[in-house]
Amino acid sequence: MTTISPSLTLAITAKSKAMKAAGEPVVSFGAGEPDFNTPQHIIDAAKRALDAGYTKYTPSSGLLSLRKAVAEKFRRDNGLDYEPSQIIVSNGAKHSIFNAWLTYPEVVKVCGGVPVYIEGKKEDKFKFTPADLERAITPRTRMLIFNSPSNPTGAVYTESEVRAIAAVCEKHEIFVLSDEIYEKLCYNGVKPFSIAACSDKMKDLTITVNGVSKTYAMTGWRIGYLAAPADVARAIDSFQSHATSNACSIAQYAALEALSSPESEVQAMVDVFARRREKMLGLIAKIDGLSAVEPDGAFYVMLVVGGLYGKSYKGRKIDGSIAFSDALLEAEKVATVPGVSFGADDCLRLSYSMSEADIEEGLARIARFVSALG
Repeated sequence: MTTISPSLTLAITAKSKAMKAAGEPVVSFGAGEPDFNTPQHIIDAAKRALDAGYTKYTPSSGLLSLRKAVAEKFRRDNGLDYEPSQIIVSNGAKHSIFNAWLTYPEVVKVCGGVPVYIEGKKEDKFKFTPADLERAITPRTRMLIFNSPSNPTGAVYTESEVRAIAAVCEKHEIFVLSDEIYEKLCYNGVKPFSIAACSDKMKDLTITVNGVSKTYAMTGWRIGYLAAPADVARAIDSFQSHATSNACSIAQYAALEALSSPESEVQAMVDVFARRREKMLGLIAKIDGLSAVEPDGAFYVMLVVGGLYGKSYKGRKIDGSIAFSDALLEAEKVATVPGVSFGADDCLRLSYSMSEADIEEGLARIARFVSALG
């Protein structure tokens, strides 16, 4: 546990929340969840489950009806055929990722692994290339963690890019954990492509993680799921049965309703996000010294602030994303996430999971802060 680094995101969030609780007018760009409520028909399904007494244990891998609905979702949306026995429902996508035994850097450390980073460059929309992947592979490499659409950058890999990455993984027989939690949140006609759909061999090397949190504004319901090769799914089911047992039964019934219903409300939410995205990018373009890498998915923008490093605010030198984020919070009551958390110290992550009025106000404050730097 001593190898784990504290979350900068949580530290900034805690500080901004404390300021807000003290009555200060904080605008927070740190949100990692939709600001919409869960659709009413999903809430109603949860109420029906409560009234019907569905409050007992379920199979550790999840309700059979929900696993069938998840399998149908993979067939419908991703062209992937899985049996319900290959689906594991967990306490959120983060739990599904952890169950695969290797996940993002801190959990890799917890599991005794060594995280190796592949840098995505701004000029490539923060995407890595097959050549980048080849250079990072060693005889000890076991798994590639692949996230498209991406948090924090909003990058979405094209089908041809995904197939090229899959070819490298097949060549070296490397497992892939594909985090696809943002797959429904894409813009301008961009569509994600599941790496497991590249070939039968790639499917046998892939654990695909998804969930209802982002798509259906259900972050607090804590339902994620994964699809995996049969032997891997059996092992994960066994592990989860000892670690947590089943995910919340009521939340599973709500998730079943979400996956089995038309997605008109999802599209309406995506349309709102698309307008906010355009608003944010337009306002950033008007601020001297700042720029943004245009995202194709998720609900984040990477704000490039490195050109201002070396300047100072009231005698305080701005020499990195933590210093910039902290000074901005103190000076203008605007909370952001330092890019150093993601390996991009010349950036801040801004979420547009907030009202257009808050986006306008927050960016006006950022512009004022930038103009005051000397």
